[in-house]
Amino acid sequence: MNKSLISKSAEAVPNELSKIQARLPNSAPHVLGLGSGALLISLLVIVSCGWYWLPNPLVALALAVIPPATYLMLKYPFVMVLGFVLLSFFRLHELYPPLMALRLPQLFAIAAMVSMGWHLFVIRKMQMYWNADLSWLLGFFLLCALGVVLASNRGVAISYFNGVFSKIALMTLVIAWLLRKPNDFKQAAVAFVIAGALVALVALSNAAAGIEMVEGNRVTIGRSFGSTLGDPNDLALVLLFPLGFTVGFMCHAQGWRRITASCVFILLMMAILATQSRGGLLGVLTVVGVFGWRRVNNKAVLVILGLLALLVLFALAGIDQRSSGGAAEQGVDESAMGRIYAWQAAIAMAVHAPFTGVGLDNFYANYYFYSPHWDGKNHAVHSTWFGILAETGFVGLTVFVAIVWRMVRRIRSVVTAKVQSAAVQMVAESVLAGLLGTIVSGTFLTQGFTWPFYIFFALIVALKQSQHR
Repeated sequence: MNKSLISKSAEAVPNELSKIQARLPNSAPHVLGLGSGALLISLLVIVSCGWYWLPNPLVALALAVIPPATYLMLKYPFVMVLGFVLLSFFRLHELYPPLMALRLPQLFAIAAMVSMGWHLFVIRKMQMYWNADLSWLLGFFLLCALGVVLASNRGVAISYFNGVFSKIALMTLVIAWLLRKPNDFKQAAVAFVIAGALVALVALSNAAAGIEMVEGNRVTIGRSFGSTLGDPNDLALVLLFPLGFTVGFMCHAQGWRRITASCVFILLMMAILATQSRGGLLGVLTVVGVFGWRRVNNKAVLVILGLLALLVLFALAGIDQRSSGGAAEQGVDESAMGRIYAWQAAIAMAVHAPFTGVGLDNFYANYYFYSPHWDGKNHAVHSTWFGILAETGFVGLTVFVAIVWRMVRRIRSVVTAKVQSAAVQMVAESVLAGLLGTIVSGTFLTQGFTWPFYIFFALIVALKQSQHR
């Protein structure tokens, strides 16, 4: 008898919850209507006051854009967040310097925050969730925050944390929450491919014109005004990120989409070759190899073809012509020795501060004190893994490696799932290839505290969550 009553009570709870949830959405239109009405009145007041104080046609045109821009901002929060990520990572506004005066990253950041607040607290259409993967990510973010407090140069660490890493941490969570439907994943993939094509076009234009070059023949973008794309290795990293999505469209799409993706692939490959980044070339081979591994039955032939492709890529990139790491240097070249010295310095920093490291963005400032070889100037670490080791200690590196391992397992399970949409399958395979490419290239490129890993983490968490809906 008691078991029967308990069973009935347990069945009644979800029934009551479903009734309550069914009643809640009915209030959303009223809230939306009241909010929209108040917003419309406010906009009319702003436009009227603006015209009264500054009766200028340009001002009127600017004010006229406010209502539709506000509607789009509130209607499409993911577009605002994606726009901010594209501007921050791909530096789209720096590709065309006149756009820098518009402060587009700041505008999209404000729009993203307002839009999320609207969907989260007003109309309550944005649903947050939490799982073990996000707990691991949060733990790593907290370790980095602790390292900022205990950093050897606290000013540098605080500046980087507030200016870059805190935004990455927040947007990682937001992207994971906003990506819900297969079309959302497909839109994100298309945006990454388009952004990559824009960066590649500017890089190839600079290479053809012989401007913004370093070491004589390595292309960069915006080096003259301090852009983050002004380092050829960082530029190769940015170009590598959309490569997986491009190959994904080539393998899964049909017709003009496949042709367009093939053209973008050629642009990305030519631009990466122009950077002469060895880490970038290894990443390219990994990305393409992942797609080939799942489609070529004879793995031995695939490995042989991969080695031959690597030699061809190095020859096409003209690595032997580099002033650092080229054929003119005998034995272990200067570029390789510089990395070895930097990695030795990273280990020394971690030994000195095993639990917190020297702090975010502090490797460069501490190089002199920990390097076994001093040539008169500080150097970058040129490795994701040694960079994390130096700046977060052994604990931070252990947590980060554990997160990467978890993410690889998660995305493999999504790729091998039998029941899912074609868009999810395409994006999942692209993310797997891109993540593995980033892991391999990360051995020689510094990207532990920049966007690529965390965008992939957000996509993987969202893809895995989509399987439970």
